[in-house]
Amino acid sequence: MYRTVAKLTVKPGHVNALRSAMASSSPHPGSVAGHVYQMDDDPNVLYLVAMFESKAAYRADADRPETNAEFEKMMQFLVAEPEWHDGEVMKVE
Repeated sequence: MYRTVAKLTVKPGHVNALRSAMASSSPHPGSVAGHVYQMDDDPNVLYLVAMFESKAAYRADADRPETNAEFEKMMQFLVAEPEWHDGEVMKVE
């Protein structure tokens, strides 16, 4: 499995608008799970975690025009581009 974690810094007063934009996004082929975490110490900082079946599925989704359109829509609510961290999911036992 492959995942990306993005730190999003939201413009003050725009968290609910971003939440609505994210809720209306289209399904992402190869996506397994997605979560958004709002930080206790700064409610304008969110962490988005998206998991995909594989790195290839993640890359294919990133190359979709629909994904780019959703990203552009999301950017209107952010202070700057997200800080992205991509990698394989490790199983720890």
